[in-house]
Amino acid sequence: MFKNKVLLITGGTGSFGNAVLSSFLHTEIKEIRIFSRDEKKQDDMRKKYNNTKLKFYLGSVRDQKSVDSIMYGVDYIFHAAALKQVPSCEFFPMEAVNTNIIGTENVLDAAIRHKVKKVIVLSTDKAVYPINAMGMSKAIMEKVMVARSRHSSEGGAVLCGTRYGNVMGSRGSVIPLFVQQIKEGKPLTITNPSMTRFMLTLDHAVELVVFAFNHGNQGDIFVQKAPATTVGIVARALLDLYNAKNKIKIIGPRHGEKLYEDLVSKEDMAIVEDMGNYFRVPADTRDLNYDLFFTKGDKHINELESYNSHNTKLLNIDETKEMLLQIDDIRRDLKTI
Repeated sequence: MFKNKVLLITGGTGSFGNAVLSSFLHTEIKEIRIFSRDEKKQDDMRKKYNNTKLKFYLGSVRDQKSVDSIMYGVDYIFHAAALKQVPSCEFFPMEAVNTNIIGTENVLDAAIRHKVKKVIVLSTDKAVYPINAMGMSKAIMEKVMVARSRHSSEGGAVLCGTRYGNVMGSRGSVIPLFVQQIKEGKPLTITNPSMTRFMLTLDHAVELVVFAFNHGNQGDIFVQKAPATTVGIVARALLDLYNAKNKIKIIGPRHGEKLYEDLVSKEDMAIVEDMGNYFRVPADTRDLNYDLFFTKGDKHINELESYNSHNTKLLNIDETKEMLLQIDDIRRDLKTI
């Protein structure tokens, strides 16, 4: 499907970009373009992969000219550039707006102008019922994608999205923090041991994006069904794997954190298409005939519940260990690879 095609990954120096390269670089793809602001990470990737199919472009999604300059000849885009850290976005919400919302609009507008065939926008569970600036900006990002998809001319760029939870072991997630604390002999700082989070590997994230690429229509958002576990079980599982005796310190939820995360709202569950391992959330294609919003509703929405990390399959400690052992860094630490 990517044979002789040019793929652009915005924010491509992050965990997701590296996972895509591991999956795609040795296929028959013609070229993969990495677009990001971090020249050091680009240089690290250049040396690590040492592949002529890989091209690097320095710039920011916030700058329309910068985005336009790299669109020539691009067939497909995986839009991963974003501010993802909840505390950073809380303190600097306009930075989240500029990158996650305006930056996305810049990428979509350029893709439409340059006749890119398909764009996959990456979102997060924090966009559903958002309570923090990062989630709010991602929720608006999704709305921007759907709005642009309504006006992408027939035969033009297909714009769709994916939504997934925290990727295990990714930058800024709790698992690397716990591992660091174990190695340093410090207490594991747990916000709330009953807090649940979806368990997703980087490979799963790539699989979800590829599924969206293969099945996405204008404005669709795809969600991969995923198991979840509690933060307390994650901590205990890591202590067992590392044969460590660190203490656990309960610090309480941080500002902007939820007890559980939603991947599909109950409102979207009323229209969702169950595709086996995935949910497809179709775009709202109504026009600005406001009368529809007053005369047509869905009485059974209140009877539904969201798809969230409390009501999905919950992993026990042994199952959580199996998931954690899919993280390369942990396997290296344990000398199993």
